[in-house]
Formats: sequence, structure tokens, C-alpha cells
Amino acid sequence: MTEDIAIIGMACRVPGATSPEALWRNLFAGVDPIRRYSDEELRAAGVEESLLRDPGLVRAVGHLTGIADFDAEFFGYSADEAAQLDPQHRLLLETSWSAFEDAGYDPASCPDTGVFASVSPSWYEHYRLAGAWPGAHPVGAATDHAAARVSYALGLSGPSLAVQSACSSSLVAVCLAAQNLADFRCDLALAGAAAIPYPARLAADDGLVSLSGRCRTFDADADGSVFGSGSGAVLLKRLADALDDGDAIHAVIRGWAINNDGDRPEYRTPSGSGQAAVVLEALRAAEFDAVSYVEAHGSGTLLGDALEVDALDRAFRLAGIPGCLLGSVKPAIGHLDGASGVVGLIKSALVARHGTVPPTAHFRRPNPHLPLSGAFTVNTEPFELIAPRRVGVSSFGLGGTNAHVLLEQPPPLPRPAACSQHLLVLSARSPQALATVSAQLRDHLDRSPDLPLADVAFTLATGRRAWPFRQFEIVANGSPSTELANLGRLWTEGGTPDWSAVFAPGHRRVWLPTYPFERTHQWAKGVPVLPE
Repeated sequence: MTEDIAIIGMACRVPGATSPEALWRNLFAGVDPIRRYSDEELRAAGVEESLLRDPGLVRAVGHLTGIADFDAEFFGYSADEAAQLDPQHRLLLETSWSAFEDAGYDPASCPDTGVFASVSPSWYEHYRLAGAWPGAHPVGAATDHAAARVSYALGLSGPSLAVQSACSSSLVAVCLAAQNLADFRCDLALAGAAAIPYPARLAADDGLVSLSGRCRTFDADADGSVFGSGSGAVLLKRLADALDDGDAIHAVIRGWAINNDGDRPEYRTPSGSGQAAVVLEALRAAEFDAVSYVEAHGSGTLLGDALEVDALDRAFRLAGIPGCLLGSVKPAIGHLDGASGVVGLIKSALVARHGTVPPTAHFRRPNPHLPLSGAFTVNTEPFELIAPRRVGVSSFGLGGTNAHVLLEQPPPLPRPAACSQHLLVLSARSPQALATVSAQLRDHLDRSPDLPLADVAFTLATGRRAWPFRQFEIVANGSPSTELANLGRLWTEGGTPDWSAVFAPGHRRVWLPTYPFERTHQWAKGVPVLPE
């Protein structure tokens, strides 16, 4: 049995969504964020004429808005430094900060945090340095430095490792983060990835890239994946500590495993035995006797999908577990390369938390090679799960490095004692950002009427960095107390109230909107970028 690990914070930016909540809504609404570009748009973005003439060019992209924009000042970069920095690093920085805030923590209060992160190889650097003098490669631009850059920017001194295993990188990072927590190498661990692919790709002969421009996982018309840009990050803590610390918990990681396919006929060909072995190892670590749903790697190839389901079937049979529902996030947002695994984990944590499985996009009729039976079924409609809700997540990298993680629904948490008055404190780096922070909170509270205001007040006061521009509001059933009003004035004048005297033990953190970055255009001249 492994140490139980709580997912206490999550953040993502993916095609069509800027948060896990937005992604969740899109999956049920059938939002299609895959953008198809004309030759004129691709040409304007710098795509070579030879590619435009190639019949194998795929013009569909899971496009992320705002790729060229970054809140440089927030992370202490000048405009010139930000333009030199690989946009994948920039995306990872912002997502990592948001994961901390989602958990209700200022990174400055958690210096022991470990970081396990990945970015894809940088085509941005290739274009930025074209024609530049020798030695112009900036320090810290390589994939090796992604995790260390997050540790540096957020002031984190725990283990910091770049994880590179192709498409499985970010789920492998989650497994390494969980293991470091289980081994008491750190008390918090951040795992994540960012990927921004080149604006145009060719459909390969092996069917990895979809010439039709549509990822149809498990479908008879599957012809590969559409690639897209995105980022995801999760903040992890040992479950016992999370419960003691009053953390909100999205889901609990009960088991994980990593392996490699080893020797096989061809390097790019996956191994069913390797995939089955990693799933079986995770199942045995979690000691599950049933699984409700598996978020498949779902590459959208006829061979790969069939092999994956066959491997699941073998592993479940050996573990004595009946089959379950299957799905994949890739058809809905595209294949996010090394970031795909952590985004699949975020979706799966929401499945475990909310108890509903969203439909699998673009599935019409099953791939005839799938060993589907009564054991495994591709989910096509919203489906309500019964407790205990247990969810598996698979991610397989080109080259054979496989990862599987098993989640369970979060434990029930006590509600705080009723209170008649609440001091809500807000801050931001500018008046414009403060207005956005206030509007976001009001909208969130309107959509979450059952959210305990005592916990909202606690999270805002203790789980956010205090920025220069501030405001407060007292929510009271009657006349606000003089004590709270004085604390509010102290706050707006730049003071630091003694929050331990305000909040009695027993308050819990809750999920609230994260900081609204004030992004500006930061993009090097001569580097192609797709139009919004």
C-alpha cells in the first residue's frame, strides 16, 4: 500500500478554457476549440511554403489564445527578458502560481515545495536565434530548466526536477511528486507541464497525426491526434497533512506506477504487455477492488487505441476487477504533448469529485479492433457514478515510458461553525487588477451560494499574497463590529493584521478564483505565431 496523496490545488490553460472549472463546463457543453487555419493565416504566421504545398499538412490546431502574452512584471522580468523566454516556460510559471492559489496558499509560505515539471522542445528558440551570433542562447532556456525556473520564481527549495518522457512527461511528473511526498522528501509537491507545438504539422505515415483534423479516440474513423497548446499543474500533499491543515481536496491519489515497454519490434510501437504491467502495478498499490472510470491515453489511432483497451482488459482481469467506463480528453481539446497527462489527471480529479463522467467527444461508432465487451464501454453521455468513485488515468510516451495513476473521491469535510460576520480582504498589483479580483469573487459567490463565508474569509486572508492595492468588505447579518471594521482599515492602509486572532482553529481553505494576470504582448521578432 502506498501513502495516500491529496490533490489540493489544480490549474490549467487549454484550448477553449482558462481554468479546470471552464474545462469541466466545456466537456459537457460540447465546446469544440479546435481551430482550422487557412493557408493565408499559416503563411502570415511564418509557415514555410514547402509545408503549405505538402498534401500531408494538418491545418487544425488546438489553439490556445494569448500565447504571445505574459505578465512579465508579476514574475520580475523585463519586457526584453520576457520576449527571450520560451513561451512554454512563461505558461508554466503562470499555471504553477494559479495551482498554489487554488489550494489557498501563497508560495512564499511553502518554501519546502518540490517541483516536477516538463516543457516540450522549443521551436521558439530556433526562430528567435535564427541569424543570431554564436553563444546567443540565453541561460535557462532549455527544457532542463523548466522546473528550476518555477522553483526560482516562486522561491521553492524542495527537489526540482525536469521530467522528459515525451507524451507521458507530466503524468510521470505526478508520480515522481507523489513518491517524493511518500518518502518525506518534501511536504508539498507541484507537478505540471506546458506545451506549445509548432503552428503546423504533417500527418505522419504511422498515423500519429490526424490528416482529417479531428481526434476520434476509440472511433472507427480514428486517424491520429490533433495537437494543441496548453498547460496544467497540480499541487499535492500527503492526505493526513492536508486533513490536519484544513485543505480543500479535489481527489485522493491512492496508487501510481511508472515503467517502460523495454525491448519491442520497433521504437515507436507501443507494447501492450508494458501498458498492462503499469496499470496492474498501480491497481495493486491502490488495493482497489473496483474502478468506475479510466481516462485513457487515447492517442486516436486504430492500433494504439485497440492495444490500450486490450492492455486494460488484461490488467483488470489479473487484478480480479470488473471493467469500467472509458473516455479521453484529447478529442475535446487536442493532444497537448507532454502536458496531456496532467490535464487528463485534472479532468479525472473532477470526475472523482463531482461524480459525473462527461461524454467522449466525436465518438460515433467503435473501432472494430477494440476488444470492447460488457467489461469496457466508451462513455458517450453524462453518466453519474456511485460511491466509492475510483478513477484511473493513463499516459504513454513515445519511446515506451508509461504511467498510470489511481484516484478516489475526496473524503467528506466538516463545515465550519456558523458566524454572523465575515471580513473579506482583497488585494492586487494594480487598481485594474483589483477591480477584476473583486468582480471574479462576486461572480464566484453568486454561482456558489452554499460556500461557507467563514472559509472564504479565511482563504482570502491567509491564502493570498498581500499586494499593494487593497480593499475589504464586511458581510454581516446586522451592524458590522467595530473590531472587524478596524481590521479592514488596517488592511487597506497596508498593515498586516494578526489573522490567528481573527480565525479560530477549524477553518478550512476553499477554492476561489485565482489571480487575474495582466498580460501584455511579449514575443520575439521573426518568430511565427498563429492569429487569435
